[in-house]
Amino acid sequence: MAVFTPVEPADAEPFIRRFGAGRLRELTPIAEGIQNTNYRAETDRGRFVLTLFEARTEVASLPFCLDLTEHLAAGGLPTARPLRDANSRNLGRLNDRPAALLQWLEGAWKREPSVGDHACAGAMLARLHLAANGFTAERPNPVGPSARRTLYDACALRATGADRTILDRCAPWVEADPGRDLPRGAIHADYFPDNVLFRGNAISGVIDFYYACTDALAYDLAIALSAWGFDAEGVAIPAALEAFQAGYESLRPLNAAERHALPALGAVAATRFTLTRLHDRLYHDPSALVTPKDPAPFGRRLDWWTRMPVET
Repeated sequence: MAVFTPVEPADAEPFIRRFGAGRLRELTPIAEGIQNTNYRAETDRGRFVLTLFEARTEVASLPFCLDLTEHLAAGGLPTARPLRDANSRNLGRLNDRPAALLQWLEGAWKREPSVGDHACAGAMLARLHLAANGFTAERPNPVGPSARRTLYDACALRATGADRTILDRCAPWVEADPGRDLPRGAIHADYFPDNVLFRGNAISGVIDFYYACTDALAYDLAIALSAWGFDAEGVAIPAALEAFQAGYESLRPLNAAERHALPALGAVAATRFTLTRLHDRLYHDPSALVTPKDPAPFGRRLDWWTRMPVET
């Protein structure tokens, strides 16, 4: 349940009016997501998402994330525009949390995407990278080499048995940065199937930009391939991997250096998600509403990427 901070309609009404969204009719918790509090707000002017940002979200990074989604929407991508108040601010406070009001995007994510869906999602990621080309703000990767080292060291204090084995496999990639000399720009950095909404066979929304940052574009592709191209147990699905990358390269072909670096970028991506999931499990608060995800499937992705031939 992604409601960590309760919000009553009486609390939300002044906030919603401040951002010009009209009179609140209904406020409904959204049960998806694991990091922030989300509500669907129905008003006499439409439907919106009310998001309260919880402790794990970097408050200083929110202008980058919100401005990026607005920039992409202006470029024709189906991202949720944040609303602005009379002072042109897209961020406020509600119930002692930073909060934003964004456009509602229709659609739902696909739990069993087809090969065509994979190709469509790959092309959309390429469109995102191309549309972000003129976005000049920058944000360091919040789960870059130094953050991964911190996660690794914390996990090492508690990991035993199978967890220790997974952690040891991550060790060579913790501070690796194979994308440092590759084309860079604003990336999504969390382009998982549950962040891509479909209506029928078309993508209707790309959401959750709160890990967005400035990094290698091919690293974002490696994250997405790791998210879309494997089953729930971390076993590769070759047709999905091929379709996603083909869809991406139909709009933004990789250069030779990016192709050469892709296996290492995939290993770093798999390490990043293995470490965050392992850390969440080892340091889980039993009173928390969210159940930690199993790190083992991303450990298997790491094994796959390290076996992948490097193109020369």
